[in-house]
Amino acid sequence: MFFMQIQQHGDNFSYLVADEKTQEAAVIDSSYNADVIIKIVKDKNFILKYLINTHGHSDHTAGNAELCSIFGAKIASHTQSNPAGDISLEDGETLTLGKIPLRVIYTPGHTPDGICLLVDNQKLLTGDTLFVGECGRTDLPGGNAKSLYDSLFNKLMKLDDNIEVYPGHDYGTAPFSTIGTERKTNYVLQPRNLSAFLDFMSQT
Repeated sequence: MFFMQIQQHGDNFSYLVADEKTQEAAVIDSSYNADVIIKIVKDKNFILKYLINTHGHSDHTAGNAELCSIFGAKIASHTQSNPAGDISLEDGETLTLGKIPLRVIYTPGHTPDGICLLVDNQKLLTGDTLFVGECGRTDLPGGNAKSLYDSLFNKLMKLDDNIEVYPGHDYGTAPFSTIGTERKTNYVLQPRNLSAFLDFMSQT
């Protein structure tokens, strides 16, 4: 499996995943990194199959139009995304690149359409749901702290400790982490019931 974390402009991360046998590839959160992505896809002769949005904020989708026009890839996003993608994704659905599965985990909270992607059961691309040492904010339009609690504690924290965490922004002390490390060290994820979490989020 080819996997690359890309950061060209600002603190936004994009991800390029490919099956090197079939050359099928996907970009997750094109962001402001289209120039680098275009070069890599062409150099590697990848077939760009999907542009997957973890949510619809423009800092994550900024490169979609350019990449679509060059490679003809299909935009995939959650069913609640606005504008809608070419492919609507639901919780638990799986996209494939050759033999590599990309499983959709619906994680609203930062936005109503937020998703994470579990790549080959090894790497979790968390968008703006979970950062290294932090979590996504819920004070923007569509944000919901109750939904974020469910996404973090009842979904992501149920995953195995060894799964790697790759966030949508370079906000932490490192560009990536693991579920186990975040469970132990991320102050947002310290054990709290819903009421305590809502109080916590209202103060941050």
